[in-house]
Amino acid sequence: MPRTPTIPCPGPRLSRRQILQIGGASLLGLGLPRLLRADERRPAGVSAKADACIIIFLNGGPSHLDMWDMKPDAPKEIRGEFKPIATSVPGVQFGEHLPKLARHMHRCTLVRSVHHSVNNSHAAAVYVGLTGHDRGELGGGAKPTDHPAIGSVLGMCRSPSKPVVPYVSMPFITQEGAGGPPQPGFFGGLLGRTRDPLFMLRNPDAPNFAMPELGLTAEMNVARLDARRRLLDHLRSGADGRSAQEMAGFQGKAFDLLVSPATQKAFRLDQEPLAVRDGYGRNIYGQSVLLARRLIESGTRVACISWAPDANATWDTHGNNFVSLKTKLLPQLDAAVSSLLTDLAERGLLERTVVAVMGEFGRSPKVNGAAGRDHWNFCYSLMLAGGGFKGGHVYGASDKIGGRPSRNPVTPGDIVATMYTCLGIDPNLELTDRLGRPFVLVPWGTLLRELIA
Repeated sequence: MPRTPTIPCPGPRLSRRQILQIGGASLLGLGLPRLLRADERRPAGVSAKADACIIIFLNGGPSHLDMWDMKPDAPKEIRGEFKPIATSVPGVQFGEHLPKLARHMHRCTLVRSVHHSVNNSHAAAVYVGLTGHDRGELGGGAKPTDHPAIGSVLGMCRSPSKPVVPYVSMPFITQEGAGGPPQPGFFGGLLGRTRDPLFMLRNPDAPNFAMPELGLTAEMNVARLDARRRLLDHLRSGADGRSAQEMAGFQGKAFDLLVSPATQKAFRLDQEPLAVRDGYGRNIYGQSVLLARRLIESGTRVACISWAPDANATWDTHGNNFVSLKTKLLPQLDAAVSSLLTDLAERGLLERTVVAVMGEFGRSPKVNGAAGRDHWNFCYSLMLAGGGFKGGHVYGASDKIGGRPSRNPVTPGDIVATMYTCLGIDPNLELTDRLGRPFVLVPWGTLLRELIA
């Protein structure tokens, strides 16, 4: 089968810190125009069921056996401390500490047979989970040779129709262990740093939360902004070549973004009713999920929440698994995701928004001596909703102890390929890196047509 024609990728790079800390002066220079350099082209013949995506990445590895794939008939050292509860789909059960989310199962597809090759390195497992590329236990931090994040690709191939940032990741650049390098899978990689997300690294639950970088300051009012625009137009008037013309267009988008009501409004969480904010959970993750909803409403293509400051901080429950899940992790997740699905459905956005709740692997069937569960890549679960995915659907199954797939085994590449398809991107799309070398988005992923409505 012939490949989709190549789409050239952008040129000069910005540092991640520059993209993180764009301020008034850099917005008027090179930073934001390159961030906005998004190609409008889309592969021919790929019909988008969704226009946006929210990824809630449970960084560290959530326990499928205590959330999505309960084994009440297994021995106690396997089934653990939690009881199963009914969901809105007859015969499908969740763990008892996800009661609100259980009422939304009729809107969701649950996949219970995901597996890959990485059982040790969080970084390598995160990379395969978010990009679909399984390179084994090759860990380490993010590299320019990594395959790009979904948000990077969607922001390039389907740039927003409004003057907003195409791809936002929050509230952390998750490290591979405290003090370690940034994990791969969230960045532009082969597409260059101009395709990195805007990293929102503030606590949206803080009383003084704001993003002053995405707006005019007192010193840079509309009149001065227009003066800067005219000066740049004059300086460019003598320039020749396609790159100069393109930069003019990108810089124009940067100017538009600075005065864009949609951009400024998206970050105004203080305009949300208190009951809505409370419903998502008054914590950094719940409010990040609420902010993701507001960003998608404003026109942002992809909002990603990485649920940990470092790989070992939250869902990596080698010890005290049940205490951590019961007292903090599951109640926070339950409130945030159930509120998100309710809001998206009521606002008419769920049909065109993919919601993915997943981690890099699951946890071991056998409870260890520290009352925890260890890494388990051999079989785990994830949840998908909206954006063309079936509602009330369970795909695949695990064996009696949740240790291996017993039906319809699935790889992260299959999941990512299916997400791309729903988002109107051919998973076999061939792109080029900054040196003109071709690469395919998800060459080993298979579209799971059974998941799509």
